[in-house]
Amino acid sequence: MGESKVALVTGGTSGIGLAVARGLKQDGWQVAICGRRAALVHELASEAGLDGYVCDVADAESVAAMFDALGQKHGRLDLVFNNAGRFAPATNFGDLDTAVWREMIDTNLNGAFYVAQAAFRMMRDQQPQGGRIINNGSISAYVPRPQAASYTTSKHAITGLTKSISLDGRAYNIACGQIDIGNAATDMTSTMSSGSLQANGTMMPEPTFDVAHVVDAVRYMASLPLVANVQLMTVMATAMPYIGRG
Repeated sequence: MGESKVALVTGGTSGIGLAVARGLKQDGWQVAICGRRAALVHELASEAGLDGYVCDVADAESVAAMFDALGQKHGRLDLVFNNAGRFAPATNFGDLDTAVWREMIDTNLNGAFYVAQAAFRMMRDQQPQGGRIINNGSISAYVPRPQAASYTTSKHAITGLTKSISLDGRAYNIACGQIDIGNAATDMTSTMSSGSLQANGTMMPEPTFDVAHVVDAVRYMASLPLVANVQLMTVMATAMPYIGRG
């Protein structure tokens, strides 16, 4: 890569985030991860040779403090994998609690916005100018699962956020893309093999795939020069019920 560049992975203490952070580290990036649980953040950062920041992405002040600390340490930021997110329990739309709705939007959408905007400002104001933001969308950014209105809405919104950042970032050499992942094998998808609710009301086991393929995809997106961009990439289990879902 030449001179080592700085990357931040949010939601970096488990699953896809941690796997991507380790992959970027192998590629020569200086990698920082963040998460809400201080002990886990520091343990994993030390174990993997990463920088660790305690941050709740749903809290704008917490995000601002993390970026201040990161800027003081590294002086710049070249890549963000905007990955932090959460699921909600399956609930029919008519029964969806407003508190759950707010929690999902606060983390999956507002959190992504806070991180992306702070990264955008840093990339805009640094010299040399520019950088790349990769937002973690979902298959649900295109097609919903049943009883998942809050998650689906938050992920549809990520696509609009990605496109807006891409457009406004052109003037500052900031590229923004989105990776939409379907059924990567992590703790969050561990129950899929025993059955997931389908649009026709049945329960059906769903295939998953090795998270290493997601890591490879993000590494490719991150490796491009800023004059090239993967705007939208879908990586999914080939036989999952997405194409033709419903």
